[in-house]
Amino acid sequence: MSDFCDYYDTSKFRPQHLKMLEKINVLGPRFAERAVKHDKEASFPTEDYNDLREGGFLKLVIPEEFGGMGFNLGEYATIGAEIGKYSGATALTFNMHTSSMMWLRFMYEMPNLTDEERAAFGRMRTKQFPKVVNDGAIFSQPISEGGANWTSDPIKTNCRKVDGGWVINGFKKFASLAGNCDYYSIVCTEHFEGIEPRHEDTMDFAVHKDCDGLSIVGEWDPIGMRGTVSRDLILKDVFVSEDDLMMPAGVFGKTLSQWPHMMATLTPAYMGVAQSAYDFTVEYLRGETLGQPPIDRRVYPTKRAAVGRMFQRLTEMRTLWSTAFFEAKAFPTKAEVMRLYAAQYSVMEGVQELAALAIRTCGGQSMLKTLPLERIYRDSRCGALMLPYTTEIMEDYLSMMTVYDMDNIDQVNTDTASARISMWRPAA
Repeated sequence: MSDFCDYYDTSKFRPQHLKMLEKINVLGPRFAERAVKHDKEASFPTEDYNDLREGGFLKLVIPEEFGGMGFNLGEYATIGAEIGKYSGATALTFNMHTSSMMWLRFMYEMPNLTDEERAAFGRMRTKQFPKVVNDGAIFSQPISEGGANWTSDPIKTNCRKVDGGWVINGFKKFASLAGNCDYYSIVCTEHFEGIEPRHEDTMDFAVHKDCDGLSIVGEWDPIGMRGTVSRDLILKDVFVSEDDLMMPAGVFGKTLSQWPHMMATLTPAYMGVAQSAYDFTVEYLRGETLGQPPIDRRVYPTKRAAVGRMFQRLTEMRTLWSTAFFEAKAFPTKAEVMRLYAAQYSVMEGVQELAALAIRTCGGQSMLKTLPLERIYRDSRCGALMLPYTTEIMEDYLSMMTVYDMDNIDQVNTDTASARISMWRPAA
C-alpha cells in the first residue's frame, strides 16, 4: 500500500497534520481487513469509529477553543482520502459526521452574517461541539429526500413553530450511519401559514437518535458503499428546541453558494478509493497480493502501459483536487470555484475509470470477491450520483460559467429544473 509521502509535498504540512496522517497509516490496515465483512453484510464499521474516536478524528475540524483540532478543509480532505484508501464506506460516513462540524465551524465564520445571526450561531456552537469533544458523539448529515432535488427546490422536510420549539415532519433518503450515530443533523424548511416554502427559511437541528417520532425504515442492499448503512429516516412530529439548533434560520441558504468547497467533501472518500485501485494493480502485477501466488505479471508491456496511464490519471486528479481544497475559503474567486467544480468532476468520473482500468489490467481473477478490487470497483460507481454536485450538475455549472457572465446566468432559459441554488455567486 502506498504512503501519503509518495504523492504529497509534506514539507508544507503542519506537524499536527502529519501526525494524524501517520495515525491513519497505522489504523488503515485494520479498516481494510474489516471492510470485507462490512461489504458482505452491508453492516456498519463500528470498530472503525471506535478507533477514529480514540484517535481524536471526530473533532478534527472543531475549533481549538472548543477542544478540537482546528484543521482546515485541505487538511481534512487529505485525511479523508487516506481513510478511503483503506475503506471507502468508512471514509464516506466519516465525511457525514465531519461535514456537520464543518457547517458549525465555517458557516459561523462567514463575513455576510448579521451580528444577530453570529451571536445566535455562537450559542449553538457551545451546545453542539461539546457533544463530540466531551462525549465522543457521532453525527450524521442526511439531506436527500428521494425524488426531490434540494439544490433546486426548498427542502421538503419541514418544521413548524410550537410552544417551546418546533415540530419536524418529513423523510430522508440515503441517511448514512442510520441507527449507528448519536445525532442526525436534520436540514428542513420552516413553514409559515400563508407563505410558500422558501430557501430563506431553511433550518438545521441536531435530532437525537432516541427521540420520539424518529424511525429508521427500509432495507439496505446497494451495489456499493454498503458499509455506510444509508437507510431511510421518517420524522413524525419530532419535537426540537432552541438547544437543538445547529444554525440560525436561513443561514444555510445564505452561505451555500458562498462556501462551495464545503459541498464537495464527498470527494476525499473517492480520491482514496482511486488510490486503492492503483495500489492494488501495482501489487498484483508485482505478484505481492496477499494470499495469491507470487506471479510476476510485469513482463507484459500492455499491462505496464496500462498502469502507467493509471498513474498519470491519478496524479492529474490529485493535483487538481488538492489544489482546490487547500485554497478553499469563504467567498472564493470565480477561478477558484471553477477549479473546485473541475476537481469534483475529475475525481467522481476518474475513480470509475481507474477502477475499470484496474480490472482490465489485472484480468479476470481480480474480479473475484476474495480480492478487494471487486469491492473497489462497485464503490467507485456511487460518487458521481450524489447531490449536490453530481456529474451532470458539474457539467452544467462549468458550461454556464464558461460561456455566460455570472449576472446573466439566472436569465438563461432551461428545459429542466435548475440546480443553481447551490451554484457559486460572486460576493456582493
